Formats: sequence, structure tokens, C-alpha cells
Amino acid sequence: MIEKLERMAMLFDFYGSLLTEKQQEMLSLYYEQDLSLGEIAEEYKVSRQAVYDILKRGEKTLEEYDNKLGLIKKFTAERQKLADALDLLDRLKAKGESDLREKIKQALNEIIEGFYV
Repeated sequence: MIEKLERMAMLFDFYGSLLTEKQQEMLSLYYEQDLSLGEIAEEYKVSRQAVYDILKRGEKTLEEYDNKLGLIKKFTAERQKLADALDLLDRLKAKGESDLREKIKQALNEIIEGFYV
């Protein structure tokens, strides 16, 4: 379940603005604010089934965008490359290159942190 929540959060971050306003609102309430189908239905004065249908349609749309554009796969690959580079820099420490290593590590960490903004 955690994996699905993480995936939906990433999909929503990358493609959420391409959804309808209602889909954006309901996906946000469900995934980000952890409201139940019943709570969302009550807020919008619709049935739980209507909320469920809107969520499923929104999820499907997000998956279709990612299947076509592949931004999450690219993002994940770039993040892994940066993590690998940081790992290699840690190995430099043993060779006495700590000053250069720290400067490079700081720059890479800034890049990685930029992904989460």
C-alpha cells in the first residue's frame, strides 16, 4: 500500500495539473490529506461511488501520462545516478581527497535537494 501511495504522490506531483479541477481536488484530499471516500463524498455532496469513480479515472489518467512521457522513470534514474556519484565520492575520502570530495558532495546534495522542491 505504501508503494502505491508513493507512486500516486509522484504521479500527482508530475502530472496533477493536467487533471480536471475536480480530479485534482479529490486526489489531493484522498492521497495528501488522507480523507476517506465517505468524507470526500460528504464534502462534495455526492455518493461514495462517484468519488471512487473520479479517483480511479484520475489515477488511470496519471498512469497514462506517465506511460507516454516517462518522467518518473527518468527522474528515478537521474536520482540514482546522483546517489551513485555520492557513493563514489565517499570512496575518495579514503584516498585523502576530502576537500575536493566535500565540495563535490555539497554540489550533488544541492542538486538532489532541488528534486524535492
